[in-house]
Amino acid sequence: MLQDTFERILKARVYDVAIESPLEVAPRLSARLGNQVLFKREDLQPVFSFKIRGAYNKIAQLTDLEAARGVICASAGNHAQGVALAASRRGIRAVICMPWTTPAIKVEAVQARGGEVVLHGDDYDSACAHALQLAAEQGLTFVHPFDDPEVIAGQGTIAMELLRQHGPDIHAVFVPIGGGGLIAGIGAYLRRLYPHIRIIGVEPVDAASMKVSLEAGYRVTLPRVGLFHDGVAVRTVGEHTFRIAQQVVDEVMLVTTDETCAAIQDIYEDTRAIVEPAGALAVAAIKQYVAREGIKGETLIALNCGANMNFDRLRHVTERADLGAHREALFAVEIPEQPGSFLRFCQVIGDRSVTEFNYRYSRGDMACIFVGIAVPDGPEGKVRLQAKIEAAGFPVTDMSDNELAKLHVRYMVGGHAAELKDERLFRFEFPERPGALLRFLQAVGSDWNISLFHYRNHGSSNGRVLAGIQVPPASAASFDAHMQELGYQYTEESGNPAVRLFLA
Repeated sequence: MLQDTFERILKARVYDVAIESPLEVAPRLSARLGNQVLFKREDLQPVFSFKIRGAYNKIAQLTDLEAARGVICASAGNHAQGVALAASRRGIRAVICMPWTTPAIKVEAVQARGGEVVLHGDDYDSACAHALQLAAEQGLTFVHPFDDPEVIAGQGTIAMELLRQHGPDIHAVFVPIGGGGLIAGIGAYLRRLYPHIRIIGVEPVDAASMKVSLEAGYRVTLPRVGLFHDGVAVRTVGEHTFRIAQQVVDEVMLVTTDETCAAIQDIYEDTRAIVEPAGALAVAAIKQYVAREGIKGETLIALNCGANMNFDRLRHVTERADLGAHREALFAVEIPEQPGSFLRFCQVIGDRSVTEFNYRYSRGDMACIFVGIAVPDGPEGKVRLQAKIEAAGFPVTDMSDNELAKLHVRYMVGGHAAELKDERLFRFEFPERPGALLRFLQAVGSDWNISLFHYRNHGSSNGRVLAGIQVPPASAASFDAHMQELGYQYTEESGNPAVRLFLA
């Protein structure tokens, strides 16, 4: 089977539509890891994904009679655009079945490339079943996204380019895995010519269908997969791709959502390009691999396989990147419900940058705050910081790996505070630099009780805080005088309707 795939790759036709994508050095990441890291920039293809290679090679191999009938596929993403563009170049009909849940921007992208979009079902499986039905009824050729010899061969042309661009002096190539077409094609070619090159597949921890299947010795269908890495969210790998992977893949590594977000940032800092989550899997695995193996001076290649990123997903990526790079820790900390507690806590953490601070007054002697703190000294620094906080008498729980806390709880700290009196709310701004939050709390002082506090570092030059402060009428005049002397820009929001509806 490997020999057949190898020969198909040699004969593949992709360059009528695809480009020979650059193989670029990642200087910042290489310097940080002590190895030469190269990015294979498949995100620069005409459809911003490697998928155009396999789709076009399949369509280019059709007979004139098959082509005249047209093609069909099911996809909500990169494969759909690849098939639409490939069919338009050959001048044939392309029907693309997509779930009703597909974002409008992706539907419009397929239509712009000449594809006839048919919306059906709520997920890929429903759309795929409908596509197969239409193929049978209308005589259309179904173009599988990964489990087809010609699709696999088209993806394998990437390996030919790697060797032309760099030569065989490569320690390992890291390849994202969805259904397995990409790693099957690349692996079949490299293993045939240079078996010393390690071929490492990469999957998300919540969509590890290839890893589970290889370990079992047969194809396993996962009951469900995570959707963040939608480009590789496949429950069952292909039949052809699995048989090839059994012969060529050295190992499959798993990465978390946070690690992927950190890798997206790494790629951006070296290229100023933003890849989709699946496109950053290989870089995340390289960082894991170097830390695990302790290698130096080797050449490691990452397949940056796509850049079809939904813009609204960037918010989630930036929120999680520092956690994935172990530059930030999230803690739940218990502090006494009394004036001065915030200040004492911030004195304990010192000049470390506070990235997030959520608190709302509650009844009882103890309050719980949700706090994010920069840890430039990595995982070991996080452990030391947690021990320091506990030694100061503040019980602390590490929330850095708690998915529920990161997705939901951090935004739900607060609510109405029963029996809270004399509260006034203020928005503050202060110059954002290490230790700024501590200096702010020192300026506010401990004569008045802080009853609400929300702060989030957004990477801008100014920090923004929403604070509730209990000001008894007897001390109102001295409090107002103190506010005038603080030196921080502020706006009182006590009368804001949002305060009355959600916080008062």
